[in-house]
Amino acid sequence: MELTKTIVITGSTQGIGYGLADSFLALGCSVAISGRTQQKVELAAARLSASHRPEQLLGFACDVTRCEQVRALWNAAKVRFGKVDVWINNAGINPGQIPFWQLSPDHIQRGVETNLIGAMNGAAVAINGMLEQGSGAVYNMEGLGSNGRRINGLTLYGTTKYGLAYLTDALAGETRGTHVIVGAIRPGMVLTELLTRPFQDKPAEWKRAKKVFNVLAERIETVAPWIADKVLANTKTGIRIQWLTPSRVGFCVVRALFSNRNLFL
Repeated sequence: MELTKTIVITGSTQGIGYGLADSFLALGCSVAISGRTQQKVELAAARLSASHRPEQLLGFACDVTRCEQVRALWNAAKVRFGKVDVWINNAGINPGQIPFWQLSPDHIQRGVETNLIGAMNGAAVAINGMLEQGSGAVYNMEGLGSNGRRINGLTLYGTTKYGLAYLTDALAGETRGTHVIVGAIRPGMVLTELLTRPFQDKPAEWKRAKKVFNVLAERIETVAPWIADKVLANTKTGIRIQWLTPSRVGFCVVRALFSNRNLFL
């Protein structure tokens, strides 16, 4: 299959980022994956290379909180593939469902630096590079809190995602009229460690959460290919590629009335 576009995905050694890498590779794209440690990058790259052409794949360790490392990721992808068509700021952390005042200063700093400053670093590097090469698209991975929804215990995570939504809109405005597209991805409830971690060691809350997840959540292998298709097809700036739309929520609720769905079998 002819290689079409080059995609860089931060935080893509696991979870939705890994699923997106797998989906883009399946569509014939070249993909640069990244993670904080070389070991995780090598393990993820080996798994992806087992089912895709190794020449389509680049693994590069990158701490998104360090702008010089983000710039090195861009440069490595550009050298390897000649261009970067799509940059996805996906790297993010969630310390768990903990009241904000119980979080350590380190947890707060790491959460803000990874989820928000990391995306800012990625956007700055990618937009500069894409303006220079004359084209490209940057997408921020938004999540719970992006639309202002609040859940007790997820204040840190939600605050960073609310800020990320502002960043998306602001950058779309600042780049309007250029050849750079800026948008966001809202994958909804995807069964990843990021979604389930807040319920560790909380059996009662986990029991209630599973009921909600079985109605509204979806597996990575369902959501990631859909997102990849939408990203490759999009030509408009300011777009939010959203899986869990109001109409899909309605469908999920109706489906739950007629089926006993269990995503955890």
